[in-house]
Amino acid sequence: MDPLVWTILFVLIVSFLSNVSPFFGASYTLLATLQLTLIGPSPFNFLVVVVVSAVGATLAKTVIYFGAFELKGIIGKNKNVQLIGRNSTKRKFYVALFVAALLPVLPLDDFMYIGAGASAASIGLMASVTLLAKILKSGFEIAIELTILKGLFSTFGFSRLDVTIVLIAVFLVIGILIYQVDWEKTYRKIRSRGKGAPPNASSALGSERSVIVSGLGRLSPAGVAQPGQRREA
Repeated sequence: MDPLVWTILFVLIVSFLSNVSPFFGASYTLLATLQLTLIGPSPFNFLVVVVVSAVGATLAKTVIYFGAFELKGIIGKNKNVQLIGRNSTKRKFYVALFVAALLPVLPLDDFMYIGAGASAASIGLMASVTLLAKILKSGFEIAIELTILKGLFSTFGFSRLDVTIVLIAVFLVIGILIYQVDWEKTYRKIRSRGKGAPPNASSALGSERSVIVSGLGRLSPAGVAQPGQRREA
């Protein structure tokens, strides 16, 4: 088999399998980088590996989406899933999805695909946004790994497989912990602490007026007509 064809199949399968399980977090770009070094990191090979890894990751997210859709009766009761569902038709949701799919380490896009699948959001638009983000993410990470990480591995003697296994365990624990947090409640707490409790100017002014009027009423002498009253003869 042609080395390039084998690389395409290998990267596609690895990127798909490492992304298809929510919170799995296997560093598929590390394995893609290793395969790239075996066939030669030419500009064309680099571009092929980047695009193929992004396609495999995006296909895996669609599987997560449809899996969540089938289980929406169970996971739909989760508050975070309901929060995502309420915002899945808004523009800011897709901006957040792009950022989540672009960021390394945390599998935040998995959360969004689970919530979107349970609420039947637009999978076509989500996949397009994710593919673009994954291309940028793979390109950046593979380029970094080809330059910096290669030297670090040779210096400290760590293998790429060792790093991948450690990342899988770390990402799995972090993903489960994040999923257990009530995002909406946490967001409200942070927002309330940041803004504080600003005084209501109109209410304060109304209270001051009430105090003044009440005070004037107590100070008024007997027999002096008050507003709205007739003076008795």
